[in-house]
Order: sequence, then C-alpha cells, then structure tokens
Amino acid sequence: MSDVTQGQKLRPKFNLLKIVKTVPFAIAVILALVAILDPHQFGAIIAFAMSAFVRTLPFILIAVGLIGFLKATGAEALIGRAFEGREVQAIFLAALIGGLSPFCSCQVIPFIAGLLTLGAPLSAVMAFWLSSPLIDPPSFVVTGSILGWEFAFSKAVFAVSLGLLGGFAIKMIGNRGAIGNPLREDYKASTCGAAKFKGKPNWTFWREEQRVDVFKKESLANLLFLGKWLAFAYVMEALLVTYVPASFVAQFVGGDGFVPIAIAAAVGAPAYLNGYAAIPLVDGLIGQGMSVGAAMSFMIAGSVSSIPAMTAVFSLVKRQLFALYLVFGIAGAVLFGSIYQYLIVA
Repeated sequence: MSDVTQGQKLRPKFNLLKIVKTVPFAIAVILALVAILDPHQFGAIIAFAMSAFVRTLPFILIAVGLIGFLKATGAEALIGRAFEGREVQAIFLAALIGGLSPFCSCQVIPFIAGLLTLGAPLSAVMAFWLSSPLIDPPSFVVTGSILGWEFAFSKAVFAVSLGLLGGFAIKMIGNRGAIGNPLREDYKASTCGAAKFKGKPNWTFWREEQRVDVFKKESLANLLFLGKWLAFAYVMEALLVTYVPASFVAQFVGGDGFVPIAIAAAVGAPAYLNGYAAIPLVDGLIGQGMSVGAAMSFMIAGSVSSIPAMTAVFSLVKRQLFALYLVFGIAGAVLFGSIYQYLIVA
C-alpha cells in the first residue's frame, strides 16, 4: 500500500493555470489571434520576430555560456570582489562603456542577467543598462547623417549622463537598504540550485564531472529563461511595427514647449521601433512640426522604455526595480529633451 501511495505522490499533476501563465502560452495565444483575425500579416509577423531573435541569439549564447563558465569554474565570486570599494568608478565606467557598446535594448539583456546573477553592483549595472540602448557607433553615424551631428553628439552625451544619473540614484537608494536582491524569484529559482564551489577557481572545469554538470545546467536554464522572454519581446515588437503607423504618433508630439517634450517621452515608450528605424521616423516627425527637444525626448524614452525593452527588463528584475528603471528612463528623457530644446532655442 505504501508503494502505491508513494507512486501517487510522485505522479505529476496537470496544472492548467500554471500552463496558461507561461510565456510560451502567451506567445501562442497572440500568434493564434493574429492568424485568425489577420491571416495576411501572420507570416510577416512570424518572419520579423524570428529574424530579430536570430540576430540576438549569438549574444544570448555568449552570455549564457559565460554565466555557465563562471559558475562551473567557481569564479563567480571574483566579479563581486572586483567591485568592492570601487562602486563609484564602476558606475562611471559602466555608463561610458554602455554608451559605446553596440547593443540594442534587447540584446543587452543577456549580459545584464549575467552581471546581476554574478553579483555585480546594481548601481553599475543600472548605469550600463540605461546608457547602452541609447547610442552606439553605427547608430551615431546614422543619426548624424540624418538628424545632424549636433543631435547625434548631444544624444551620446545624454546617454552617458542618463547612465550616471540612474547609477548614482540606485547607489543612494541601496545605501539606505531599500533594495535587496534585484532578480525576480522565478529567475533566481532557475539558477540557484547549482553547486557553489569554494576556494580558488578551477579554469579547466571540464575535467570534473560535477563542474561540467553545473555548466550544462546553468547554461540551459539561462538559455530557456532568456530565450522565452526575448521571443515574447520580439513578437510584441512585430505587432507594434505592423499595427502602429508613424502618422498616429505625429499628431501627439507636434508643437513647442514642455508639454510636447513630456508627451514625446510617454509616446516614445509604446511607439518606438528600434535604434535605426526610429531615426528616419523622427526625421519625418520633425518635418511635420515636432520640436527638436521632443525629438530627443522621444528617442531617449523609446530606447529605454519601448515595449520590447520593458518586457525584457520585467523578465529579470523585481517590480520595484522595474518601476525605477521606467522612472529613470522617462524622467531622464524629459530632462534631457528640455535641456536640448533650451540649448538649441537659446
């Protein structure tokens, strides 16, 4: 009788609610609705999302491989020790490197996940997180050629400045004990079961079976977690590009003054496409009457708080930190848009 009871306890239960709450289920429902309601766009949306995901996949593989390597070798503690007593320098360095890195708001997510998992200071991570999507060398050139070199240089300066503001704000909040572990519980649960090796790192981890198992487990867990959320983000981006015309945005952000700048920051979140597609869009909006301050606000807010970026950030961190990320992004967009408008008009 006890064997039967134990067998019943070990039998997995079918939990429909748990399945419904999963990200793959949400993706399937969205795509099914598109197939039913607008079958002509179904193929284009699938192709867009898959193409974007494939472009990001190399970054995901590098990041999850690095996480697995550091955990398998036991070197993850070195990351935290490297920043001990150097948080201020780390914030400056992260903001500067973020402004020069060639990552969009979604491509940077795997690297952010790795840094957070390995114990890097949250303030430096936030500085990198905020500055990285705003500008990179290729988009700097494209922005300068279309919107002018003054606009491109100003955006680069604002990118680093936004990273510094967010980084030091997080440092101040953290010093008061208001932020604990930043990672979501479901992300933490996906990686916390692995063994933590003590002592000196073993760089040739493949010689020990236990370390190889840790490498496989960590890499697979992070690949599945990040992959499903980025897939969802790109499906949402595909819907945005398909169903939200640029002309719809133009009617909200025309005119001068502070109000259009604030509206541009708010509209930039759902209407932003990507760092390159936004450049000709903004050029057209300026031609339709958008002020340069509103244009700058739109591009800054859109980079850090677009739907794909928000989805990716939400997948990693707890709600209070996600809220801070949005506040920094939108408030910074309004601030720097207003500064740019004042400098140009003056």
